[in-house]
Amino acid sequence: MGKHYFLGLAAGRKESSKQLFTHGTKEDCVKLSEFLKKKYGGEVMLTKNGRSALALALKAYFDRGDKIIVNGFTCYAVYEAIKAAGLTPIWADISEGDLNYDAKTLRGLEALYLGHAPGRSPKSTVPNRVPSSPSDIKGIIIQNSLGNPVDIGAVEKFARKHSLIIIEDLAHSVGVKYADGREAGTVGSATILSFGKDKAIDTISGGALILRKAIKNSIKAPSKRPRVSDTLRSRFYPLFGAICRGLSYIHLGGPLMRLLVKIHFVEKSADNKLDLNCRINKFEAKLALRQLKKLNSRGEKPLREFYLVNNREEVLSKLRKAGYFFDGFWYERPVSPERYYKKVNFPEEACPVATEVAKRIVNLPTYYNKKELAKAREIIKEYL
Repeated sequence: MGKHYFLGLAAGRKESSKQLFTHGTKEDCVKLSEFLKKKYGGEVMLTKNGRSALALALKAYFDRGDKIIVNGFTCYAVYEAIKAAGLTPIWADISEGDLNYDAKTLRGLEALYLGHAPGRSPKSTVPNRVPSSPSDIKGIIIQNSLGNPVDIGAVEKFARKHSLIIIEDLAHSVGVKYADGREAGTVGSATILSFGKDKAIDTISGGALILRKAIKNSIKAPSKRPRVSDTLRSRFYPLFGAICRGLSYIHLGGPLMRLLVKIHFVEKSADNKLDLNCRINKFEAKLALRQLKKLNSRGEKPLREFYLVNNREEVLSKLRKAGYFFDGFWYERPVSPERYYKKVNFPEEACPVATEVAKRIVNLPTYYNKKELAKAREIIKEYL
């Protein structure tokens, strides 16, 4: 069971050869763009990764200095994109049930930031929190955490009331349906897709932006060819994962993977740098289209099944003894990974639920069937 340490395609058997030997062409990029245009409607741009797509969307719809509401339980890539666009995040606390902000949270933000009379500054109830002018808050990002759909009715009502632009980030939620039956990605002004490791669509890297409504600022579609080193890492990551997975049975898989990371043959997901000029690899465009066409009922289940446990370190220790290495879960901090957390200056006092959830969450990797994870669930449920 040592194979459970590896994420996404690195954990699969059949995917390694597809990633290594698939040949892509310019036509594959065109086909992917046409598919996305038909599915979501709007102008399509293919990008190096999801954070680059998000940064381009924010540049298109907002001005530097604007503020945008974002899920208080997210990844550093989202924060990086916001800062690259010159915006400031307004963190929204989450519900334990689905890891999204809800109507109650939005009402709290309304009272704190948007519910006062014009020309008057709100009084912050959060220590060391700088109040925002209502005119500064221009948008809201929908994340659908781990594939769990947000309360879209509450978000739309809130956005209409305060003239906020909605950006839908589908890194976790391609194919997911909202409660009213609409598909995620068909509501906001822009739709973002990430094809990174362990995402809903996983080709190791790559992303896409669909501009669904008129933009405020012109942006340029990425056209620069990916670096050779980035292409090789995307090509070989599943193969390296397969090799390390095999060696893990003799306790050599982990050391080899750490060595590959150290010498930059393997890149951690959070380290896939933002680049507004670089396009997707052609072979990844081909692989992404294949996966998109196979979605079908993916929206019926979350990207990752999660549990909130007591004594998480004890749980992880028991899981390791049983052959499950779940230490690489999403997320160990409200804004993960740990090594970037201090850069965010996250207001934990404003998002107490997200802060607590990050201390207790354990979630199950993808690419494994129910039978393989049965023992893991038994261990976890003892600590709920």
